[in-house]
Amino acid sequence: MTAAPPTGPGVVKTAPGPAAPPPPPGSRRDVRRTLVRALPVSPAVVLLLLFLAGPIAYCAYIAFTDLQLTGQAESSFTGFENFRTAFQDDAFLNAVWLTLVFTVLSSLIGQNTLGLALAALMQRASKPVRTLTGGIVVTAWVLPEVVAGFLLYAFFRREGTLNAILDWLHLPSQNWLFTLPILAVSFANVWRGTAFSMLVYSAALNEIPKEITEAAEVDGASGWRRMWHITLPMIRRSIGTNLMLNTLQTLSVFGLIWVMTRGGPGNRSQTLPLFMYEQAFQKSMIGYGTAVALLLLVVGSLFSLVYMRLLRTEV
Repeated sequence: MTAAPPTGPGVVKTAPGPAAPPPPPGSRRDVRRTLVRALPVSPAVVLLLLFLAGPIAYCAYIAFTDLQLTGQAESSFTGFENFRTAFQDDAFLNAVWLTLVFTVLSSLIGQNTLGLALAALMQRASKPVRTLTGGIVVTAWVLPEVVAGFLLYAFFRREGTLNAILDWLHLPSQNWLFTLPILAVSFANVWRGTAFSMLVYSAALNEIPKEITEAAEVDGASGWRRMWHITLPMIRRSIGTNLMLNTLQTLSVFGLIWVMTRGGPGNRSQTLPLFMYEQAFQKSMIGYGTAVALLLLVVGSLFSLVYMRLLRTEV
């Protein structure tokens, strides 16, 4: 057995020696530790670089070339020629305008407002009403885009359901897909996508303490004042998140409009995704079509930056 160290008033205690300094940044030990920590996420990083960053970088390169699908032996670098052509093309400017109209009507106003209204009404409705309403709205959301497009085409066409209802009410009918095509496809996108906003706002409204709304009601605040001064400020971050996701989804809508109008009549419902498809695959101008896609990516990025700035703002 080893003897215990001597203790007592006459024994002088020695202070412990200084701790070993941490390894300097960039040393072998530090690099090895960083590599070990990064090892579990390395497969995900490789997949993102291979299937996301790689195609995006290649598309960005194609946008600066005159690559075509047919009738071309090799492509050449053209710089910003595709972008100059786009901003001088009346069809492209028309597609930009219709994309903004479609996004504002169907996403910023339609889905956002209707989703919030449904969520607020379902807070006060009975359970059977909530179940029925939620089932109907969610069913429209889970339908495949092509199926939803055919259903709305049958609703808006000349011999469709909407005109049959108007005739039964002795009201004037019209060919909605010919006279108001952008409004028709905007309504279709609202009908299909409102469920997502309703679910987001339902979850946000459930997180508001009931004591706050009850206190405001006792103080005499009306329903609209409670909504404007209490509810909306408390769910502002949810509103920003919902607007960002809905806007990005709406900017990329293709199948719904293609099934209903194919961008017509003429180009009166041709948004940027349809214009890009026409240039790249129908006219075989891959370089020009990819440049349009890159501009659409920039538009989506600008919307995202605005919404992310709103999300950083504290309530």
